[in-house]
Amino acid sequence: MLYTKATVITVNQDRDILEDGALLVQGQNIAAIGKTNDLVSKYPEEPITDLEGRIIIPGLINTHMHTAQTLLRGTADDLELVSWLCDRIWPLQGNFTPEDGYAAARLSIAEMLLSGTTCFLESMFADRYGFDGLCKAVEESGIRGCLGKIVMDVGTYASDPKWAMHPGLVEDREMSLVGAVKMHEKWDGKADGRIKVWFGARTPGGVSEGLYNEMTSISRTKNIPITMHCAEAPADRTFFASHNHTPMSYCSSVNLLGPQTVLVHMVHLDDSDIAKLAETGTHVVHCPSSNTKLASGICKVPQLLGAGVNVTLGTDGAPCNNTCDMLQETRLAGILHKVSTMNPTSVPAETVLELATINGAKALGQADSIGSLDQGKKADFVVIDMRAVHLQPWHNPVSAVVYTATGRDVEMVIVDGKEVVKECKLLTMDAQAIWKEAACRSKEVVARAGLTKAVGARWPVT
Repeated sequence: MLYTKATVITVNQDRDILEDGALLVQGQNIAAIGKTNDLVSKYPEEPITDLEGRIIIPGLINTHMHTAQTLLRGTADDLELVSWLCDRIWPLQGNFTPEDGYAAARLSIAEMLLSGTTCFLESMFADRYGFDGLCKAVEESGIRGCLGKIVMDVGTYASDPKWAMHPGLVEDREMSLVGAVKMHEKWDGKADGRIKVWFGARTPGGVSEGLYNEMTSISRTKNIPITMHCAEAPADRTFFASHNHTPMSYCSSVNLLGPQTVLVHMVHLDDSDIAKLAETGTHVVHCPSSNTKLASGICKVPQLLGAGVNVTLGTDGAPCNNTCDMLQETRLAGILHKVSTMNPTSVPAETVLELATINGAKALGQADSIGSLDQGKKADFVVIDMRAVHLQPWHNPVSAVVYTATGRDVEMVIVDGKEVVKECKLLTMDAQAIWKEAACRSKEVVARAGLTKAVGARWPVT
């Protein structure tokens, strides 16, 4: 298929933007990219999709996602992180079944695809959610998934016994680490290479130092990447201080740092931490919606970027966002740091789009195949329909994408050369059946957890 007459934001090495641009897709790859007239003349036999009035961008890469939590959207609003976890999310997740996990994964993936995400990194899928179901949902949907299976052996937050996990979520070495290795052997590379299996380690205080060291050793031997929450909230900083460490000196002591590790949130860092991240090539995920909604703090993105750290973007889970829309996340990422630094140029729109595309691909070890629109790369791209009152006029296409568009403006999504969303409709799954099942299962989970029908409502619900 030849996609023509669009404004194409390539995010390639030269950061080219093509007006009246075109993409030729053959098989799974981009076979050619250039001006419409040139490609139409060169490939006269190719069927054409006219995209006049649209902007094409590389597929968005969400580097921090909890697919199970989308079933819990709206159940834990207006709480800080530890209360959010201990009082709501853990009791709810501790009552999940594998069927709930599959329904949640399908709901998450449907929302991500419809809003322009073509690849995501699942942070730490628990055993009780049914990892096979998550992989099945990725396989069916057409999305790319880097799937972190939880690694843990301590059932508290920040090693504090008063912040205990729901017993239904507690896993030991055999279930978590050994189970993750088994899932890697079973699923890594499946779905035409779209599935990658990762270690999804719990935050420091949720994993013993011995298990961290064992995991990092296996990571290097078997080439299994690691993702982990780190330095998210003040309680995390207290944990590190109690061990006479900064966040990154602790991570270094258990061999976590390196280019195969993606650390999430990273709000409470010292200058020495930032230097250590740059030195080791460790990647960072910025989650501005989650960090602001949970009042966790603001990640030092300008300083991290200035030091040469690869920073990416993630939505986090639906109960702390409350959406999986990466375009909405780009807007907040672009605005937040202007006021935190009192500098409107600190993180410009172009940098934000890099966080959401090519930087994400680098963090996932896939920059040679996704993250930008280049000849020979995988055909993963998103078409945004700009022909709407709320999107006109626009002058800088990157600013229009980052500051104005949302996921609801996505018209078409192509992953691996296949159209998975067309005319704003999901082609690979039944979206209506997905949300209906998810709505029913969410109510059942809330009931099993013994929470009220209107979880957290401050006004009377009758």
